[in-house]
Amino acid sequence: MNLVSLVPLFQETAPASSSGSFVSTIIMFGGMILIFYFLMIRPQQKKQKALQKMISEMKKGDRVVTIGGVYGTVHSVKESTVVIKVDDNARIEFSKSAIASVISKAEQSEPEQETK
Repeated sequence: MNLVSLVPLFQETAPASSSGSFVSTIIMFGGMILIFYFLMIRPQQKKQKALQKMISEMKKGDRVVTIGGVYGTVHSVKESTVVIKVDDNARIEFSKSAIASVISKAEQSEPEQETK
């Protein structure tokens, strides 16, 4: 026997609806991409937009927390940095991207009420 004559024995025959299988595979991949977009990518984009808005609206006198956990009051805002007053005589300059959150007035007054 010749090897060329054995090839048809090992080949699988394609189903009659191979185009239907291809379409269903494309639909399944498209569905997976949509699921990933709505569960992972879109929430991350919203979070990033909110962070950028918070950083752009930061002004002198705001209470902030850095990504390192440093609490302080914004002393001045520059082009790409923020000077934070952490004590009466201590001021530290941070990159704007190092600000984790701006503490609202309601959050500032809660700890004071708990201590009294």
